[in-house]
Amino acid sequence: MSVNLVDVQAAAERIRSAVYRTPLVRLPLAGEVYAKAENLQRTHSFKLRGAYNFLAQLPKDVRARGVTAHSSGNHAQGVACAAHLFGVPAAIAIPEGAPEVKVAATRAWGAEVVRCGGSSAEREAAAQHFVAERGYSLVPPFNHPWIIAGQGTVGLEIAHDLPEVANVLICVGGGGLIAGTALVIKALCPNAKIIGVEPELAADATESFAKGEIVSWDAERTTSTIADGVRTQALGQHNFRLIQQYVDAFVTVSEHEILEASAWYLQHAKLVVEPTGALAQAAYIKLSNGSAKLLQTGPTVLMVSGGNVDTDLLERLLQYPVRKNRL
Repeated sequence: MSVNLVDVQAAAERIRSAVYRTPLVRLPLAGEVYAKAENLQRTHSFKLRGAYNFLAQLPKDVRARGVTAHSSGNHAQGVACAAHLFGVPAAIAIPEGAPEVKVAATRAWGAEVVRCGGSSAEREAAAQHFVAERGYSLVPPFNHPWIIAGQGTVGLEIAHDLPEVANVLICVGGGGLIAGTALVIKALCPNAKIIGVEPELAADATESFAKGEIVSWDAERTTSTIADGVRTQALGQHNFRLIQQYVDAFVTVSEHEILEASAWYLQHAKLVVEPTGALAQAAYIKLSNGSAKLLQTGPTVLMVSGGNVDTDLLERLLQYPVRKNRL
């Protein structure tokens, strides 16, 4: 199964009643720079888009049995919310170490939460238990055409609101968000440049893009980044094919740069942005201050994937030093 623009457009109609149409927020940075504020989404993350699109396409009798997923938190909330809206049960495997705000929000949507280890194998095994024991349908976090099409609806909104966009910077975990968004932007705004962003500590997609094949990193490496939303160990096959076709470049950023970007959003843009959601801003500052000329002249969109931040991290971000020369 492949994904194309028509699939994303159909997904947009399918999810319209469930998701918020998030704004492009002009940021206090030099030039014309916007945040695509998915931190203001219904579950404070873009993940609801793909999850709802997936559940909507399950046969009614299959969906009624229940759904399951494995997630560090935002996909968990997306699936839990979608299940709540459809009135079906949900059980989610969330790894130990995930932000408690995400765990609590998943439970608040009515889902059963089971904790598990942080590796991909441990997460998948925990979710498969509900498939085998209860007949639940597994809602994959990123490697499925329905998920990609749902996440790609973000791209439709960007293209509609800012057709002259020159650059779109997108955080990368399993690749669903960047795959769906990139195919839409390249179809509707073909001159725009798509740049993927990862932490240095979880840069499997960057290495995969450079080598032309999917490279897997071990869990001990990827789980060490503060950007918990991109701790995946490898890209999905569907996602990687689209990334190869539509993404122009990748950039990595340090843990300090991630924290500084998240703190900048809070202190100067008055937006609550989790570390994963701040990756694009960190990369934008790095590219703008560096010698590499990856950015084109013109309007730039920074993907803010989510804003689910624990209170202890919020307190830290309020005090975190941010350089004054942030463009």
